[in-house]
Amino acid sequence: MRKALYLMGILDDRDLEWLVKNGEAQFIKSGTTLIQEGGSIDSLYVLLDGKLSVTIGRGVEVASLLSGEIVGEMSFVDSRPPSASVVAIQDCQVLTVPRASLKRRLEEDEAFAARFYRAMAVYLADRLRTTVSRFGYGSAKQDADPHQVDELDDEMMDSMSLAAVRFDELLRRLRVN
Repeated sequence: MRKALYLMGILDDRDLEWLVKNGEAQFIKSGTTLIQEGGSIDSLYVLLDGKLSVTIGRGVEVASLLSGEIVGEMSFVDSRPPSASVVAIQDCQVLTVPRASLKRRLEEDEAFAARFYRAMAVYLADRLRTTVSRFGYGSAKQDADPHQVDELDDEMMDSMSLAAVRFDELLRRLRVN
């Protein structure tokens, strides 16, 4: 769930309220392709429950995603087609936030935009650090201690408990078990 905590820790309660009102909780049946590599994408997704598989090329799995992961964020940020496919490997619940609604909110509310893009930057930086460490490009200390990569700095730790409360509230508001 840690990835959504970045988002929930940086956004405020009004932002969460906006996500609940403008997003839609959707059931995704196992086997459904949520995002097609190279295709178009019109929403940002937060995985509320279930398991997704991220694949590239001819179905090579590069990641498994669990509750709290964000999907479609790279294509949202850079407007390029998805570089991977995302398939439900269990029945899932996702919060679907339409791209057009989110884009409009970002254009109309500069404070929200600043918080949202900061959250995306922190989220994507964490993903890049994790990816780089998996390929052995990190420091020798990282290679010796694989848990170091998952450590958070003090500033992020301060916001994690609030983020967890906000994510739980999001699940409660969307009635996801």
